[in-house]
Amino acid sequence: MFVKVCGLTTVDDVAVAVEAGADAIGVVINRTSPRAVTPDLARSIIAAADGAVETVLVVNDMPAEDAARLAGRIGATVLQLHGAYTAADFAAARALFPRLWRATSLAHDPDLTVGAYGEQVLLLDAPQPGSGRQWDLGALADTAPSGDWILAGGLRPDNVARAIAQARPWGVDVSSGVESSPGVKDHGKIREFLSSATAVTNLT
Repeated sequence: MFVKVCGLTTVDDVAVAVEAGADAIGVVINRTSPRAVTPDLARSIIAAADGAVETVLVVNDMPAEDAARLAGRIGATVLQLHGAYTAADFAAARALFPRLWRATSLAHDPDLTVGAYGEQVLLLDAPQPGSGRQWDLGALADTAPSGDWILAGGLRPDNVARAIAQARPWGVDVSSGVESSPGVKDHGKIREFLSSATAVTNLT
């Protein structure tokens, strides 16, 4: 099970996520999230990973080409375009930065074909990203994507195992579910989340 811990805001968060067995970490750069960091801090967080995991820049409110250039400047290995980006936006970004993930919600009636916009990975999030509320996974009963797709939205150490068993994703993404307050990661919860995700993986 591929696990991404997103919304990291300190270098110390990186060490915990890597030690706990995460496959990827994410940094958020936008105007509104409590998890948003500056480009300089994002660069430091990514550098602290030292190539041990995928490092994902998550954006949702800047032009795709600007985001692609920023991903290169801070040393990210992946750019995640989250929200209302079009196929043309992805094409423009991919010309500058080749490794893209597409993040969307069923509320937007998205194309659930992994790679439909040229992305390597598709992430399905809650209708309100970052809200911490889990969405109705029953909606995926007959429409779940195939291939490399990540489940996000309201996942926590106490529900990730059930969510994996129900939705059968390729990976999971957590942010608010391992926080003590918005933007502040709880290192114990990060370890618990990784342990729970790994345990269910070992049973399937």
